[in-house]
Amino acid sequence: MPRTSRRREAPHYPDTADIDLLDVLHALSDPTRMTIVLTLGREPERACGTFPVDVAPSTLSHHFKVLREAGLIRHREEANRRLTTLRAADLEERFPGLLAVVTAAYRTQQGPDA
Repeated sequence: MPRTSRRREAPHYPDTADIDLLDVLHALSDPTRMTIVLTLGREPERACGTFPVDVAPSTLSHHFKVLREAGLIRHREEANRRLTTLRAADLEERFPGLLAVVTAAYRTQQGPDA
């Protein structure tokens, strides 16, 4: 049976001015999503299936969706890979210092390996 030629709908990314503080804080409240954000803080871009998290692919997709819709990450397609970047500059513009404070607090709570 042939594969469908229907393309996925383009994901929605909120404009910088529309990023909501409560959505950002909710997205950052999950340890898996914090791992994704911390990883992207160390690396500018990473392929979606290469994050150091132990969740099913469908669960990882859900976490990406929450982060994307909150305005924390952006995806881009490159050949057959989807690359993820942290929208650090947009977050800094919208909420100066927030990402640094939240990630530092998380690292302090989790220990030096976080």
